[in-house]
Amino acid sequence: MGDASADLERVVREEWGRLVALLLAQFRRLDLVEDALGDAVEAASRTWPADGVPANPPAWLMTAARRRVLDRLRTEDVARRKEPLLLLDAEQHQEGARSMADAGSLVEDDVLRLVLMCAHPALAPEAASALSLRLVLGVPTADIARLFLVPEPTMAARITRAKKRIVGAGIPFAVPDAGVLPERLEVVAQTAYLTFTAGYSPGTGPDLLRADQSGEAIRLVRVVLGLRPDEPALVALLALMLLHHSRRDARVGDGRLVLLADQDRTRWHHDEIAEATRLLARPHLAGPLTPLAASYVLQARIAAEHATAPTAQDTRWDRVVGLYDVLLQVAPTPSARLARAVAIAEQHGPAAGLDALEGLDLPQSHRPAAVRAELLSRAGDVDAARAAYDQAIAACRNEVETEFLVAQRDALPDR
Repeated sequence: MGDASADLERVVREEWGRLVALLLAQFRRLDLVEDALGDAVEAASRTWPADGVPANPPAWLMTAARRRVLDRLRTEDVARRKEPLLLLDAEQHQEGARSMADAGSLVEDDVLRLVLMCAHPALAPEAASALSLRLVLGVPTADIARLFLVPEPTMAARITRAKKRIVGAGIPFAVPDAGVLPERLEVVAQTAYLTFTAGYSPGTGPDLLRADQSGEAIRLVRVVLGLRPDEPALVALLALMLLHHSRRDARVGDGRLVLLADQDRTRWHHDEIAEATRLLARPHLAGPLTPLAASYVLQARIAAEHATAPTAQDTRWDRVVGLYDVLLQVAPTPSARLARAVAIAEQHGPAAGLDALEGLDLPQSHRPAAVRAELLSRAGDVDAARAAYDQAIAACRNEVETEFLVAQRDALPDR
């Protein structure tokens, strides 16, 4: 039973977006597709443990979801169902067989269409990105809320409104022509970045890293970059993702979190670091840049400082702090402030880092408390460090990170 549940969870995580895209390409009904696929997953959770995991799990879910959509269509319009549904069934028989047999030729384009549909100007950028995360990769609403630093009910309402807007506005499921594409690229880039973050640092669940999800975000950027090869935001974003993704094999050891300073750098993917370095050397990244492109360039250069340092001790923290100072002028986000405080602590000591943390508010995140706990521990304030660890542990929803924080707290000396 446990294996069936694990297989279903993996298939949903890896195939959700592709199945949504394929179903949407067939039915053009966003209001039906996600509910139908959700019903199919629920049915699988009941039948797979008893009957065994099917030979082709994505095809099983696809078939079950298609049946549910057809049932809904019949229920909606009994009077018109006879002839139209005969035609519909014939078309779907051909397209469904083609979609599952020729996934390699269809899936990438269909996923891109789905993301670009969500990036339609009729939707606000944040709503568009949130909807893409939910539809394309099936990221849980709780994780999306953490990415946007809002309560889960708030995010659920945003996603619901975005779905209704797409249905009500009749937004087509199609790649826009070249004249429309530029106005959607920034939303697509932001969506890809959030998708990468959801995989590289999941807010909930048992995994510290979901490399397949981060890899899908990189693939998506490469696909769009193929259409706009000199787009600075995409070039810089690809470099940023590659630099972080290159460390994936060293971030976890025996199921436990390994901090950057303790990672085995021989396990980093140095070919990806080299590719990212070449991307950052492209002349059109020198400017002028949009604020979004500039923020990606600065973040990528910070990541490059870490990736190219031979050892943790060789990291040029003065450069890292300087880059964060500029980043905060371009994109003054709480996450950037938190990262800058960590860099300042490395350069000037824990007291300076704690000063930099003053007034920082990152709702829905355990990380400010975790950083404060570490710096208080370094500064020798054990009681305050223990209290900060307790706060971080209470807020953390990722099992591996929680285990790490508990171990850090328990390692504090008794007073």
